[in-house]
Amino acid sequence: MAEVVLRTLADDAGLGARIAIESAATGDWHVGEPADQRTIDALARAGYDGTHHRARQFDASDFPNLDLVVAFDRGQARILRNWAGSTTEQQKVRLLLEFAGDPSGQQDVPDPYYSDAAMFDRVLGMIERSTQALFRQLAPALRQGIR
Repeated sequence: MAEVVLRTLADDAGLGARIAIESAATGDWHVGEPADQRTIDALARAGYDGTHHRARQFDASDFPNLDLVVAFDRGQARILRNWAGSTTEQQKVRLLLEFAGDPSGQQDVPDPYYSDAAMFDRVLGMIERSTQALFRQLAPALRQGIR
């Protein structure tokens, strides 16, 4: 969801060519598969196209080439920081909800997998707020051509 939303924000702002956005999991159990149909449906209800997504696993060797690694929850963040080869790489890992400053203090994006369509929509709303806040931080540098 976050990849689709952030990519849409960047494309709509005319900045899509200036940013690389990729989604990757810490586990390998869905590699090559499309997004869950409930994810695709939630995205479609909100006006996004999630049909092109294919799952892949994060590769720790990518860390040096990345400016930011966004995790959905503290468990993912812990795994990613453990995979990082240096303190600098560990500091690239941030939680998505940090960007929106959730007033409830919630830190983790809930996994809607074992829930209903309403939960997928709720999670998408959280992701939209956070990715919009993230994009507002990134956009000035992207407009200047700075990575």
